[in-house]
Amino acid sequence: MFIRSLLSANVLPLRCFSSSAINVLKTGDILRQARIFTNEDVLEYSKVSHDSNPMHFDSELARNAGFKDRLVQGMLVAALFPRIISSHFPGAVYVSQSLNFKLPVYIGDKVAGVVQAISLKENKKRYIVKFKTSCFRNDEILVLDGEAMAILPTLAVEQMHSME
Repeated sequence: MFIRSLLSANVLPLRCFSSSAINVLKTGDILRQARIFTNEDVLEYSKVSHDSNPMHFDSELARNAGFKDRLVQGMLVAALFPRIISSHFPGAVYVSQSLNFKLPVYIGDKVAGVVQAISLKENKKRYIVKFKTSCFRNDEILVLDGEAMAILPTLAVEQMHSME
């Protein structure tokens, strides 16, 4: 419900864009992407990160620790934020991120990543943008939040580029 109220406000994906119009990022604008985390995602991330925590692979151990099932790595969930930013601003440089892990994400969960521009500053023909970052399970349960800073080559918002 919370994300629905966010999306009814000043939200980029819901603005009327035409292919000929230039859409410029403004303070308060929101960008959003959702995905479902799979077992394959967890395995591949584990290979790259060398994260062999059994909470990601052993259902019984996870349940005995008080969780519903195996957990998706928190940093894998947080990777939604740079993906959202770079897919709308090719050439963006992600420079910082603070994270607060609120609740677990399980394999098979649909998670929406949301970034909201909270400040913009021009610096040498580039833009330093601070974003409020949040992830919601099932579009309403906050599982992760924080802030990010990125250097954007432009404030022109491009249609999302596929990362697959």
